[in-house]
Amino acid sequence: MANKSSGKPQKTNFVDISSSSQVTRVYKKKGRVLRIVSVVLSVLMLFSGVGLIYYYSVLDSLNFDDFNSNKNETKPVSNEGTTAPPELILNGNTIGNGELLSNPKVLNIMIFGQDSASGGTEKYGRSDTMILASIDKKSKKIKLTSFMRDTVVTIPGYYDAKLNASYSLGGAELAIQTIEANFGIKIDRYVIVDFKSFRSIINVLGGIDIELTQDEIDYINFQSYINNQTDTRNEITSPPGIVHLNGRQALWYARNRGYQEDEHPEFVVAGDDHDRTARQRNLINNIFSSFKNASLPQIVQIVGEVGPLVTTNFKKEEITLLVSGALNYLKYDIEELSATPLDKLGVFWKYERYASLGSVLEITDWDMCRANIAQFIYGDLLSGSVADTTAA
Repeated sequence: MANKSSGKPQKTNFVDISSSSQVTRVYKKKGRVLRIVSVVLSVLMLFSGVGLIYYYSVLDSLNFDDFNSNKNETKPVSNEGTTAPPELILNGNTIGNGELLSNPKVLNIMIFGQDSASGGTEKYGRSDTMILASIDKKSKKIKLTSFMRDTVVTIPGYYDAKLNASYSLGGAELAIQTIEANFGIKIDRYVIVDFKSFRSIINVLGGIDIELTQDEIDYINFQSYINNQTDTRNEITSPPGIVHLNGRQALWYARNRGYQEDEHPEFVVAGDDHDRTARQRNLINNIFSSFKNASLPQIVQIVGEVGPLVTTNFKKEEITLLVSGALNYLKYDIEELSATPLDKLGVFWKYERYASLGSVLEITDWDMCRANIAQFIYGDLLSGSVADTTAA
């Protein structure tokens, strides 16, 4: 990144590998239609009479978004100021070939946690949570990849800025184009949950059991108190360990990146955004684990209760596919990754401070970063998966 004095950093090694006409459908249309029809019929056979009517009502109650309703409909982004995408070499294999990474055995679902818009000219809220959930049907794993909100990226059609600015500027559509263009992973579908809905979802599920440290307990209690949500500084009196949280408390857990403010110098908790994204992945892992013994009718009921609280661009038949496969997916192991991890791979990023952006996370080696994410999501599928649009 250069030109620090101007307050507008520019990356010199950015490569635009965003959605374009180069990217064809992940599935063969004919084979995909046959699979959908067969699964839909199988599921509907499970719900005759009142059950069938209920299932239809569940689908009709969901909030569907039109953006990218077909896998190949992501709008092309600006190529201004970029160069042709290079080949990416990983473990001696050439991957990418200038196209987004995709494989029919992996479904990539972007999860956005959205703060409400402040009104006025602001159309979209801020997305402080950006987690890619990859369902890998070959390895039978669900892989959670966190993208750090303060990462400096090139926002297609705009400028270099923090990643969460892409959501503020253009909602899920621009945020997805930005993640695709910078990290090279094809995103198939997305789910948006705002903070109010998140609290409601956890409450609908009856709360969540999660392991907490004393600092995490203190943080939840403190934030609830200073935001006038409780009358006491010690709402949670449980000792460190497994604690049952309601929706409001679970939201503060997910938003916890430490606290040190001049307004309350008496309360300090260490932490950063790496800690917060780790908590967010841990929360999803715990929610997922709590469903492992659910039956198919129970899953349908949960979808009916939770579905209206989220916005998605899944189509109805695709939700039916997910519901029908849920009993298998719930048996999958869950693995986690931060796009900028705090381990020996952290050599490809650093924290910087710029006049126009404040404290940011700057990726210093994009090839290494992309390769790390690609290896995590696709694993041994890489040799035949990248731009692999022919497998059924």
